[in-house]
Amino acid sequence: MNASLAKMSIPLLRWTIGVVVLIQSCRLVFSASAAHFLIKAGLPTWIRPVLGGAEIIAVVLFLIPVTAVVGSYLLLVIFALAALVHVLHGQYDVGILVVYAVAVLVCVAHTQNKPAEVSHERL
Repeated sequence: MNASLAKMSIPLLRWTIGVVVLIQSCRLVFSASAAHFLIKAGLPTWIRPVLGGAEIIAVVLFLIPVTAVVGSYLLLVIFALAALVHVLHGQYDVGILVVYAVAVLVCVAHTQNKPAEVSHERL
C-alpha cells in the first residue's frame, strides 16, 4: 500500500465517521420527524435530546485530536446504549450502529498505538 495513503486512511475514516454521526445526531435532536417517530415508538421525550446531545458532544471530542480517545470511548458507550434502546423496543436493525462502533474502535486503536515521534534535534 502507498505510504501516504496508509498514513491518511485512519484520519480520513475518523473524519468521515465523525461528520456522518454528527449529521445524524443533529437530525435526531432537531428534527420534528425524529421526535414523532420516537414518540410513536413509545420512547420518552427526554431520550431524543439527551442521547443526541451526548452524541454531539462525544463526536466533537472524537474529532479533536487531543480528546479523540475520550470521545471514542464516549461514542462506544452511546452506540451501545442506542442499540440497547432499539432492541428493547423491538427494532433489531442496529447494523449501522455496529459499523459506526467498529470504525470508532479502529480509529481509537490506531490513535493509542501511534509510535512516539522522535525528535531529530540535538540538545
